[in-house]
Amino acid sequence: MKTYRVAVIGLGVGRGHIEEAWATLPGQFELTVVCDLDAGRRDSVAQEYGCDASDDFDAVIAREDIDIVDICTPPALHLPQVESALSAGKHVICEKPLAGSLDEIERLELAERRAPGVLMPVFQYRFGAGAKAARRIIDEGIAGKPLVATAETHWFRDAAYFDNPWRGNLRAELGGTMTTHAIHIHDMMSWLMGPVEAVFGRMATRIHDIETEDTASASVAFASGALGSLSACTGSHDEFSRLFMAFEHVSFETTRAPYAVGRGPWTITARDPERQARCDEIARACADTPERFTGQMMAFHDALEAGAPPPVGVADARAAIAFLTAFYRSAATQRQVTLPLSDTDPARSGWLPAAS
Repeated sequence: MKTYRVAVIGLGVGRGHIEEAWATLPGQFELTVVCDLDAGRRDSVAQEYGCDASDDFDAVIAREDIDIVDICTPPALHLPQVESALSAGKHVICEKPLAGSLDEIERLELAERRAPGVLMPVFQYRFGAGAKAARRIIDEGIAGKPLVATAETHWFRDAAYFDNPWRGNLRAELGGTMTTHAIHIHDMMSWLMGPVEAVFGRMATRIHDIETEDTASASVAFASGALGSLSACTGSHDEFSRLFMAFEHVSFETTRAPYAVGRGPWTITARDPERQARCDEIARACADTPERFTGQMMAFHDALEAGAPPPVGVADARAAIAFLTAFYRSAATQRQVTLPLSDTDPARSGWLPAAS
């Protein structure tokens, strides 16, 4: 089994990757270098975990002793940094959102095809006992056809959270609570319910003095005919995330854990005893599934060792970016937006307003 040497770029979110994955999976990964512009932060993390520290991204990706580059920088930097790391021959992991438009996603798909390494977006909610059990129940046909879903991301962020050069800055963050906070649960919803076909969205900035939305809702229609409703807010003092899905034969409800939606046990309710027994059996079998970053990075190691595609791929990020594109266009026009967008649709270039 190969031990892959990792460079973490950006130690805000990146520290969570270290704590949950890179520092807890010896033999699979070795944290080799951390890179951050904040000298105090990078030196502190390097000392704590016994690795190198750098403030030079280009120098880090040029190192021959690095196998994986884990990009956790502000969203506007993702596209150029992912392209550079792939060109340097590295495997690349990148936090959300992977890109700011469908056109940029196509650029990354091309960059990955040309590179020896693979690109994995981070969608850690897919990993955990609840998520795995639900996916198995759906895949085995026990649940039947999807009917309706609700996804809620109700968190709290104070003014200190936005006391940062890029948070709340539209061109740096590429969006507000729908992009930064709710993207993971919405990915999980479409991963389990199927692709989104139409979106009607609303957004507002009601809490903070920022450029991006801090309150949002959307009504969605899935390609299957199922319907869904979404809400997200960063002003809820009762912090929770919740996904509820009703299928023909089984309903699923997550816990309220705000940052670990994939964690079990979920409430899984079947319409008859036979299906309930099978659902309970599957849930028990999935009970010890690693969650969040631990689960995703373990699955990534398995894929690299097998020469298989990563557990989450660029196509998954494409679906998330397509949803955001539709949401922001709908919120701006107050009209429903249908997916997929045509190849000539100008919205493919992104949802940010034209620079003045």
